[in-house]
Amino acid sequence: MKHESEKIYYHRHLPHYQPLHASYFITFRLIGSLPVQIIKQYKLERMMREKMIKDDMNNNVKNKIIEIRKKYFQKFDQLLDRCEIGPDWMRDPEIADIVREALHFRDGSQYNLHAYTIMPNHVHLVFDTNSTCDDSMKGISQYPVSAILENLKWYTALKANQQLNRRGTFWQQESYDHVIRNQEEFNRIVRYVINNPVKAGLVAKWEDYPYIYCKYDEN
Repeated sequence: MKHESEKIYYHRHLPHYQPLHASYFITFRLIGSLPVQIIKQYKLERMMREKMIKDDMNNNVKNKIIEIRKKYFQKFDQLLDRCEIGPDWMRDPEIADIVREALHFRDGSQYNLHAYTIMPNHVHLVFDTNSTCDDSMKGISQYPVSAILENLKWYTALKANQQLNRRGTFWQQESYDHVIRNQEEFNRIVRYVINNPVKAGLVAKWEDYPYIYCKYDEN
């Protein structure tokens, strides 16, 4: 696993550089799964706190910003776990199976899959792109995660909409993408991912949740 220090938050209008040889923590969610006003409020608060840190000109500015973004990601994730608004299509086993099969299908060609959890309204995913990209990924190494997610979300949305007999947007366009910096953080994130259903009150033990994958015996 490569050690990286860059934090990436991907927006469709302004993608950031995404290292090809890196491990990533990804979260993507169903359309309408978070209240718009809360999203705007949290983003504004986060930007104001980041500005205060940058203006302070103290040391470790980058690490402080990473910690702020981590805290706000956790706020968003807690809201998603409550599943209070929007669709929860992946509570349907047939829809969850579509996502699960698509994640495994790309393992070994577009990424090395380490762990995932498919929640009712969002997905947590850990993979690396270390020398796994096949010929279809050549030429897009500047934004490998964006390309992987675009293809994954397009395919699963198509199949899920067919199963649900619906039309329209399935996934929220924006995704949370974080480059994992070291082995310690990698272990912590994998534990976070597989324990999400426990934290959300869906099961008592992560092993009891049907839509979890972990490549490792112990985390």
